[in-house]
Amino acid sequence: MQQRAFSNTNLLLLAFTYLCYFGQIGVLIPYLGVFLDARGFSSADIGQLTAFITLSRIVGPYFWALIADRSGKNLRTLQLGCLLSIITLSLVWFVDSFWGLTLAIGLMMMFSTAILPQIEVLTMSCVQGNSTRYGRIRLWGSIGYIVLTIFTGMMIDVFSAEAPLIIAFVVLSLLFVGLLFLLEPQSNVTRQNSQLSIWHKLKTPVFASFLLSALLLQVSFGPYYGFFALYARDLGYSGQATGWLIAAGVMVEVGIFLVAGNVIKRCGVKWILIACMSLTAIRWALLAAFAHNIYLLIISQMLHAFSFGMTHAASIHFIHQYFGKIFQSRGQAIYISVAFGVGGAIGNFWAGNLWSQGQGAELTFWLASITAFCGALCLLPIASKHLNNLPSANVK
Repeated sequence: MQQRAFSNTNLLLLAFTYLCYFGQIGVLIPYLGVFLDARGFSSADIGQLTAFITLSRIVGPYFWALIADRSGKNLRTLQLGCLLSIITLSLVWFVDSFWGLTLAIGLMMMFSTAILPQIEVLTMSCVQGNSTRYGRIRLWGSIGYIVLTIFTGMMIDVFSAEAPLIIAFVVLSLLFVGLLFLLEPQSNVTRQNSQLSIWHKLKTPVFASFLLSALLLQVSFGPYYGFFALYARDLGYSGQATGWLIAAGVMVEVGIFLVAGNVIKRCGVKWILIACMSLTAIRWALLAAFAHNIYLLIISQMLHAFSFGMTHAASIHFIHQYFGKIFQSRGQAIYISVAFGVGGAIGNFWAGNLWSQGQGAELTFWLASITAFCGALCLLPIASKHLNNLPSANVK
């Protein structure tokens, strides 16, 4: 009974952790362009700055994961990364230059890369790899994203474009406080095993195809993450309306996480990812051609439930099964480094150069649509069984 109470308390704290972590993502990612625009940066500057700071997500995840794997202290690594993120984010109020803000936000991003991989590892350990239970905890991240995205949009209207950074600072501080009460599950992975080479897991065609498709998907997100809020503003939508538009897809995403485990079991990882990336291609096409139509714009936003929610759940399921307990942290880190780090940097950079203060918006989203569809094509040659029914050697 005491063990069950301990588990329930830990799961509640993990839900709070997801709420705060993805809540601050919902504050920073959609509105960073608005913040930078208010400080006088051009769209090319914004694209380059976000590309530079996204590069910090390439090295950071693997560095932190290596520390976590070798020390066996996932929670301590998580707490340290969160604390350093808070400290470096506070630097934005002391600098105003291009390179000053790049350094401050880039360091914050690098330190925050310690957070998500370790949360995923801790959660999957607590739920013992159960995708259904994972989805029910992970959905709180979507709830945090929804609430804080809408709230931040309202605060921009009421106060100023500085609001997102202030809110992100407060939410990260709450996240750190929550982490102080979180307990780490006992690990049966020895330090000797954690030092084994991961290379044999990385060089297979299955993982290479999965990683390339994930990278292309994140490249396609470049114009959305960097410029959607500015795009909506240029189309005449208020900050509050933009917040609701961003939140619309994440609202549906909550329902997706509730059923994700059962859907993965029934449909398999391969066809879920292909379907989700194809829907993402349709989503960007709608933004390119019909963003002026509020109804089609809402539909495109609701597709976020698939382009991120279901894709993420299926990808985490695959990573957990493929890498097993020994390489969990490093597997998560490599996925985040390459897909979100490299892919995000490329997407932000080319989107910034094509955007041209909004004049290239349609072309940018059309290219994003093609890129997402190419991500789906990468998975077609891989047999379903290689992504779904992994050999027992992979799930030690």
